[in-house]
Amino acid sequence: MTTSFLARWLPQPNNGSRREQLRACAGAICGLLLTGLICHFLLAPDSASVYLIAPMGASAVLLFCLPASPLAQPWSVVGGNVVSGLVGMACVKWLGSSVGVAALAACLAIGAMFALRCLHPPGGAVALTTVVGGASVHAAGFEFVFITVLFNSAVLVACAVLYNNLTGRRYPHIQQLVAPHPHATRDDVPSNRLGFSPDDLDAVLRQHSEVLDISRDDLQAIFLQTEMRAYQRRFGVVTCADIMSKDVLSVEFGTPLDVAWRTMREHQVGALPVLNRARRVIGIITQTDFLRHGGLDDYQGMRQRLRGLLQRSGLSHSDKPEVVGQLMTPSPHTARLGTPIIDLVPLMADAGYHHIPILDDEERLAGIISQSDLMAALYESRFAEAAA
Repeated sequence: MTTSFLARWLPQPNNGSRREQLRACAGAICGLLLTGLICHFLLAPDSASVYLIAPMGASAVLLFCLPASPLAQPWSVVGGNVVSGLVGMACVKWLGSSVGVAALAACLAIGAMFALRCLHPPGGAVALTTVVGGASVHAAGFEFVFITVLFNSAVLVACAVLYNNLTGRRYPHIQQLVAPHPHATRDDVPSNRLGFSPDDLDAVLRQHSEVLDISRDDLQAIFLQTEMRAYQRRFGVVTCADIMSKDVLSVEFGTPLDVAWRTMREHQVGALPVLNRARRVIGIITQTDFLRHGGLDDYQGMRQRLRGLLQRSGLSHSDKPEVVGQLMTPSPHTARLGTPIIDLVPLMADAGYHHIPILDDEERLAGIISQSDLMAALYESRFAEAAA
């Protein structure tokens, strides 16, 4: 009992890697230093006026340590700090400055941030600062909010946008839209037909009713990755190298279209990786590319249109596509030899990919996996489990 009680008060393990911790610390010092210098130069170059407020330190923690948090997004930072400052200054003007007024200002600021969907924890500190900040803050009045608080918040957010994106963190961390069904039907994407769906997650979040410091799309991604990891633990890890086709037909950028089309037809394949001289994948061309670029959405006269697309013009310059490189999809989605095949399921089932080139450690083509390869591998793994 004593051990359990004490465990509630002890710090939980930190999941952030050492590199991520250093990245966040470096971002905080860079962001606050730039914000302080810029605001000092513009707001108080020759005076002792307030140009950097203490709550910016708390905002920096969120912006650089937790850039994916809903509480750290630009509207939350700027809106939350400014709204809280306005509430605090209004309380000072109407009620004076005291401990009771400071507590009331923080309370009203939280309510206002909830109402305006800009909840930002340092906003409570901004409300307190306007009440207990002293004569210089009170003398500045609402200018303190519209100039100092607003400018501090905006500059710090600008620094966070630059730093986080330069160091590989998506910011602003906008809620990802649900990917459209690749076939434009009302059915759920295949991966949602078993297991939990986005509607299930929304229903649970409504029942939970508490504020979570994580975005909905990040939470869904974590659950999906957990499901995939549990599947791998149960059925074993099958990698791309285990199931890929190794004798892969390919073309180059300058391969004539008629040659590529005949290769597809003769070998009954739906896609050909496009390689450069170093055998690195620069694109992929599929039967769909031929149909789309040949204007074959209308099936009347398809044979004539396809023949016209494949026929060489014999000219050195032509508006008509002549070679594979003019039709291919550049920079296709690829995977590595050691990639677990379960990672390909969302791409092929939901995103509409039919073929994924597999690269070796030197970024060269090593094989290709089709939807048929993936389906057969998953069937075999489940069959083996059932037979065991």
